[in-house]
Amino acid sequence: MSLGKAVREALREAADPGKAAAMRAYMKSSMPFLGVQAVPRRAALRQVFADHRIATAPEWRRAVLELWREAEYREERYAAVELTGHRFYREFQTLYTVPMYEEMIVTGAWWDLVDELATHRMGGLLAAFPDSMRPLMLEWAHDADLWKRRTAILCQNRFKGRTDTALLYACIEPSLSDNDFFARKAIGWALREYAKVNPREVVRYVRAKGISGLSRREALKNVPAS
Repeated sequence: MSLGKAVREALREAADPGKAAAMRAYMKSSMPFLGVQAVPRRAALRQVFADHRIATAPEWRRAVLELWREAEYREERYAAVELTGHRFYREFQTLYTVPMYEEMIVTGAWWDLVDELATHRMGGLLAAFPDSMRPLMLEWAHDADLWKRRTAILCQNRFKGRTDTALLYACIEPSLSDNDFFARKAIGWALREYAKVNPREVVRYVRAKGISGLSRREALKNVPAS
């Protein structure tokens, strides 16, 4: 049995169809849900991934994209995202994965699919290959696609003291005038994460830039009032 078929069977076995409609409504998804919540989904996929090891990076990328492109239910796309981050394939996280992640980000086009790829996969690539990834994130920050811009803004969310502040601000600033909720939320979230290590700088930046109310509230959520 192929990995894709095994994933689909495992998800159907773990599904609670009575929860599917509410999950779809919450996520405002055009793609239907099976009704598999996160904990049983991860348990089911853990076993499937252990039973269907992939030998090479090209095969792994093909398996991810097959799951992604052929998905009929949203949980199948969650499975593709989880496969990208599985510990078996850490050594496959190279620049060759960028086109795969770009496709998933652009066609996923919603926070539940994009944010994991932005903060963990693209962020991981930025940490490992800064000379190549930094100019790419700067390019994405100016892209017409909202989700590529959101990815550029969020890609350093886990960097803490290693945050490249100049890159962070350069990725935020093209979206400062964007009225879209997800752009403004991303700006606030990225600044809130950086505020955990440099709150004074975030306060200075927020005051200097006059960012939107939503972004400001998010950015300063955990910063004591001065």
